[in-house]
Amino acid sequence: MESALVSIIVPVYNVAAYLDRCVDSILHQTYPMLEVLLVDDGSTDGSGEMCDTWCKRDTRIHVIHKPNGGLSSARNAALDMMTGSVVAFVDSDDSIEPQFVERLMQTMRDNDADIAVAAWEITDNPTVHADDGASGTSVFTSSEAIDEVFYQGRLTNSACSRLIKASLFDGLRFPEGMLYEDLAIAYDLLERVQRVAYIDTVLYHYLQRPGSITTTFTPDRTHVLDICENLEKKVSTEAPQHLPAVRSRLLSASFNILLLCPADRSMADVEQRCWSNIRRLRSRCLTDRRVRAKNKAGILLSYLGRRALCLFRRTTL
Repeated sequence: MESALVSIIVPVYNVAAYLDRCVDSILHQTYPMLEVLLVDDGSTDGSGEMCDTWCKRDTRIHVIHKPNGGLSSARNAALDMMTGSVVAFVDSDDSIEPQFVERLMQTMRDNDADIAVAAWEITDNPTVHADDGASGTSVFTSSEAIDEVFYQGRLTNSACSRLIKASLFDGLRFPEGMLYEDLAIAYDLLERVQRVAYIDTVLYHYLQRPGSITTTFTPDRTHVLDICENLEKKVSTEAPQHLPAVRSRLLSASFNILLLCPADRSMADVEQRCWSNIRRLRSRCLTDRRVRAKNKAGILLSYLGRRALCLFRRTTL
């Protein structure tokens, strides 16, 4: 682990305005043993050529050019080719602190962890700040990590802002053609770990661009309902101890999709699906002490109908 090669996977699709900042933040890591995989996913704005230019500048960079297939397809292509024993995913419009890899590698070593996670910030104008080195560390077992993710606590389902032992992806890949691909594999990934370590220092900067999927509705957003509903069925028989956490996440997803549906009722079937989940889950989630306060407020408002719920329109997944 002291000299482990870390593979950093960066899917690239039409991000010419952001790519240089992202790659520059990766190449300025204080941890030197890096393999950087830039996956040009059929870009049409010159991003692919920018990847080739970066490859000529630094021998640690490798470029994969492929037809457009989406985020999961790009990540999977790199997972099939990487050689590192540890992997990180960085979205091509985001940036990381210079100490991102070094701090998380140290966290993995110190806590004998399979995954090490850093705090992140969501911003519309990410900038890199000096890390003061101070942070608190929390360590979770596999079962604790699953509940922490699905109760939407300190651990998120994102594949970013963390280092992951590459062996955890043996036989596991992101589902292609689906949104919320990180959530789709979160349970299966965490089932494989012994320990997950979390540090509360912000080392990852997530750029939320105008028109982000988190703030607009498209029919594909219902994939989150598919994922959570299917997982509810799975854990109800295979791991019922996680059923309350999964139901909390399904309730949250149902609230958010409902509130993002167009006001013209053109997605009435989706609205009905969300309401069905909310009515089915709200009483048990209201009495669950681990369900976050925002969801409980939504539950109380749900008894007053959708108009009251519109007060929560700014809620995000």
